[in-house]
Amino acid sequence: MAIRLKPLNEQVIVITGASSGIGLATARTAAEAGARVLMVARSEDVLRDLVARWQAEGLRVEAKAADVGDAAGVQAAADYAVEVFGRIDTWVNDAGVALYAKLMETPDDEHERLFRTNYFGVVHGCKAAVPHLTKQGGALITVGSTVSDMPSPVMGAYAASKHATKAYVAALRMELQAAGVPISVTLIKPSGIDTPIGQHAANHEGGEGQIPPPIYDPQLVADAILACAVTSRRTITVGGGGLAQVLFANHFPTLFEWLAPIGAKAFTDPRKTQPEPSNLKWGVGAGRIRSGEHPHARKTSLYTSAALHPGTTSAILAGLAGSAVAWWWAGRRRT
Repeated sequence: MAIRLKPLNEQVIVITGASSGIGLATARTAAEAGARVLMVARSEDVLRDLVARWQAEGLRVEAKAADVGDAAGVQAAADYAVEVFGRIDTWVNDAGVALYAKLMETPDDEHERLFRTNYFGVVHGCKAAVPHLTKQGGALITVGSTVSDMPSPVMGAYAASKHATKAYVAALRMELQAAGVPISVTLIKPSGIDTPIGQHAANHEGGEGQIPPPIYDPQLVADAILACAVTSRRTITVGGGGLAQVLFANHFPTLFEWLAPIGAKAFTDPRKTQPEPSNLKWGVGAGRIRSGEHPHARKTSLYTSAALHPGTTSAILAGLAGSAVAWWWAGRRRT
């Protein structure tokens, strides 16, 4: 099964959760690179404004309002992409919501609504995208989280939804490979990213929801997503700090279980009030890429750069090793 992915400027890309945060950054970056982009989100008014402004700049973008928790709405978005652009080359599952609460204090309806978006939104996106991508091949990219690899007190329901998403994406990849379907299936696992997700969250902990540190800029995730749209990859973690946390949690589970509830106190800021209403059930507060609270969020990640460009990294390391050998040999000759 040969998977051939097109350059961005030849692609039609559908992005869910495209009205804010990572999805908005990805949509803008893809459109600026020449891709034709369909933006999907619940906030129809925000989408309409974004499309009008970006089309005025000459970007090729369209929008379709849909709640990813509604399978029919997601299917309608896929059909609309084909109607206006002729096909789908890359589908990005990015829509997501957050919930801050201890598990025993999490309302059942909110727990279910979170899974409706974070997990079933991915299921609905994949089921809508795969038949179209199968026709000519393409990329199916899902934005998960580093918490799919470790538990998280206070954000336990969110972490559980990301664990479920990781398992679904991995199993789907196996099934498509076994069937010989030419689709690249990728899971992106961001560390803490400076988006408004904490401000949009449902919060039962008091104070304003915060992004777990270390915090990275959302453009790093957008760039990783689009790199995977042109080069097939199984999984990419964005932010070496998040990977370090995962490795610690997996290798020192007893110590992690003792420290994690202490660290979780930083997940809310008692000096601030949580904005209302949350976007758990409705699209609210859209239109921003960043939270506005982390001007010093990390804009680079050596780990992610190395993961995305292994050939370049190997060449650099080989060059450094060669220089070290030459320096050592020159020193020996002088002695």
